[in-house]
Amino acid sequence: MSEVVSLARELIRFDTTNTGDPSTTVGERAAAEFVAERLEDAGFETVYAEPAPGRGNVIARLPGADPSRGALLVHGHLDVVPEGTSPWTFPPFEGEISGGYLWGRGAIDMKHMVAMSLAVARRFKREGIVPPRDVVFAFLADEENGGHQGAGWLVDHRPELFEGVTEAISEVGGFSYTVRDGVRAYLVETAEKGVMWLRLKVRGTAGHGSMVHTDNAVAKLAAALTRLEEHEFPLVLSAPVRDFLAGVAELTGVPFDPDDPQAAVARLGSLARMIGATLRDTANTTMLSAGYKANVVPSVAEATVDGRMLPGREAAFEKELAEVLGPGVDLEWDSLPPVQTDFSGRLVDAMAAAIEAEDPGARILPYMLSAGTDAKSFQRLGIRHFGFAPLRLPPDLDFTALFHGVDERVPLDGLEFGERVLTRLLRDC
Repeated sequence: MSEVVSLARELIRFDTTNTGDPSTTVGERAAAEFVAERLEDAGFETVYAEPAPGRGNVIARLPGADPSRGALLVHGHLDVVPEGTSPWTFPPFEGEISGGYLWGRGAIDMKHMVAMSLAVARRFKREGIVPPRDVVFAFLADEENGGHQGAGWLVDHRPELFEGVTEAISEVGGFSYTVRDGVRAYLVETAEKGVMWLRLKVRGTAGHGSMVHTDNAVAKLAAALTRLEEHEFPLVLSAPVRDFLAGVAELTGVPFDPDDPQAAVARLGSLARMIGATLRDTANTTMLSAGYKANVVPSVAEATVDGRMLPGREAAFEKELAEVLGPGVDLEWDSLPPVQTDFSGRLVDAMAAAIEAEDPGARILPYMLSAGTDAKSFQRLGIRHFGFAPLRLPPDLDFTALFHGVDERVPLDGLEFGERVLTRLLRDC
């Protein structure tokens, strides 16, 4: 078994479930200590930071040949979302290997990148490989809940750990998309939508369930959520989405009409769910809470809505949301900003060269992620971010469905491919 597969398997076996609730979140300490031990075994000096009990973060720096150049941050998160209630083919924290895949929660979100980064860091240190510039490796807690005990805390309280860092790579990007037989594009995230987690509260008049009620909090909230579900936010064709769709059109020979981007998205197969979500803002109801007895009309009904807005749309999204929900709905929210950079520069060229060396004829394309990452925290330090966790995927694998889904898994040869690409990138970055 290769080192990168072995490391990924061991990492999956650490249950690092992050529920967002401190009372039920397992914590990342055991996995973080494992990472620190493997780095120290190879000769690294590590920094371990624990903002709250059990929430471990590990940072290590590999000096480069030219310390005057801006350093590169390579980061990944150790926490995972809960396994859910649907049955898995294999237990989610056993790291089963079957059918050419490593199975388990975190296999692609994102212990695969943690394992690849760790394997490459160990190799560079063992073999005395000096990268062109400093490389900072960060293995982080709490990404699945906004990074408050991970990247966000480190940016606020330990910014010196990232001294001199100008660029970063992490999730979600570098994965292959088979455009047609034998032709692959590798998506590099250059932008991601902003996040607004909303808590909605509607008040009404409590009373006996057998009587007539005209001020029912549950009914009023349901009506507001129905309006939100039926509302369509305006279509916006942003630069990374346009460039991605144009690139796919060039590779397939099927023309792309900028006036009808939805037609181009519809041809993307399973990737359409994620790319389609970057054509407009979205707001999806994820949780509901009301009542405590079958024959009592409650005075309060609450809901949680996962809102995602395009770069530059923050104020417009907030205003439009309030208008759609209407009066009588109290809103509170936590938000994280969008992220965006341009698809150019020496690092982008190095990504393209590393992919081309391992997959001749392949091409990298920019795209926008519909979700969010720890880049939202690191951009506060002025760090330019790219999603690049390289994986070559089978053409029939529905990759986007594996994020937070059942039977999460990563191809073994994809892991080994990713380690080779990452090695080339860090040698030439």
